Amino acid sequence: MRLLRVLLLWLSPAVFPLATATPSAPPNEHVVLLHGLCRTTRSMEKMEQALRDVGYIVHNSSYPTREKTIDRLAEEHLAPLLEREELKRAKKVHFVTHSLGGIVLRQHLKDHTPPNLGRIVMLGPPNGGSDLVDKIGHWRLFCAINGPAGSQLGTEGLPPELGPLGHDHAVIAGRASINWINSCMIPGPDDGKVAVSKTGLPDTTHHLTLFVTHPYLMKNRRVIRNVKHYLHSGDFVQ
Repeated sequence: MRLLRVLLLWLSPAVFPLATATPSAPPNEHVVLLHGLCRTTRSMEKMEQALRDVGYIVHNSSYPTREKTIDRLAEEHLAPLLEREELKRAKKVHFVTHSLGGIVLRQHLKDHTPPNLGRIVMLGPPNGGSDLVDKIGHWRLFCAINGPAGSQLGTEGLPPELGPLGHDHAVIAGRASINWINSCMIPGPDDGKVAVSKTGLPDTTHHLTLFVTHPYLMKNRRVIRNVKHYLHSGDFVQ
């Protein structure tokens, strides 16, 4: 019996913080998910369900990342989505983006700021561009796979030109890689696609780096826990 009490104490939230509960979402708060390059809504399903479980109204819409430039993706796909009546009537509209999704959102917010804009969490965003695109972005195979938007993601491409976000946001970067060839072309810690140093913006006030690879950032339990906490409280739990 004494051993059982010791075990229960060890598993308590004070000692084992991963067991802490996430607060429920306030009423009528929505979250728009934007997946990354060459991805679909399926890549964000785990994040979607986790946010629904705590009460957010979640919009997980696909868009043709390989077919159009970033400005066209923002204008022809994100802008119409945000014109939906339910989103215009929402108390807050938050965003959770993965990789390219963060750049599409920045492109949109450069000229359009919804009056009910909430918090933003970007996962592995190439906000300063990707050194990998600098090295291989001109390859024919790269262009065929990643399309015009992928070719815009270099360190001298579109992302650095968009400037500060100018709104409450957070970045979660990965520092684990399953592709050592890619990582050899990226200076410093990276997630196999983007250097940690290139994920933040000049006005990023909340930046968290976790041992996660780029393709799994949106599925990692620790990442999801921090996303939920940031959307609710404006900070991380780590």
